[in-house]
Amino acid sequence: MSGLNLLDIAAVWGADGAAAIANSGWLEQYQSLGVLERVGGQFVLTVVVAIVVLGMIHRHGTDAVTKARRSPIISLCIGTPTLLVISGLTAAGYYMLGSSVGTFFGVVLIAIGFAALPTSIAIGFVAIGQGITGRLGRTKLWHGILMGGLLAGLSGVSLSATLVAVTITGTLGTGALVRILFGAGGTTSPEERTVPPANKI
Repeated sequence: MSGLNLLDIAAVWGADGAAAIANSGWLEQYQSLGVLERVGGQFVLTVVVAIVVLGMIHRHGTDAVTKARRSPIISLCIGTPTLLVISGLTAAGYYMLGSSVGTFFGVVLIAIGFAALPTSIAIGFVAIGQGITGRLGRTKLWHGILMGGLLAGLSGVSLSATLVAVTITGTLGTGALVRILFGAGGTTSPEERTVPPANKI
């Protein structure tokens, strides 16, 4: 593993998260895949996760997608610290698995991270995808899911592109979910615009 990759991961997830991912061997397995395998795998995975997430939490999920589209700057500002906290807790849970006392708490923290992170990333990709398809006159949610999956797949051309895409969409989706779940942003409906039109995706 190159030093550049470790620096990129540390910048995105923090030093603890980078160490946890590096020790797990996931990066080596990811880099061993061909470009077409990464592109196809990320497309399918994103579409499947998006369908599952939006199917299970349909109301909150679609509201979060709308919220992320209409006021992305606020979602990014709220999502950045939240995503760092979730990533840090997930990394802490990974380290706790090595101790007998912290095994239970480690499993709980990892479970929370594995539930929250893919959900946020999927919502972020769908929001950006629907923003693109909306400009083309395609406003259905499934259009956004397919376009989001395509964007996720295209980011698979390199590890750096994947890290950037996952970071942006994860931050966007996390911020939108927090605003929906906790009523942040000062509005009661995602249809209400909270920032100037120029900031809309």
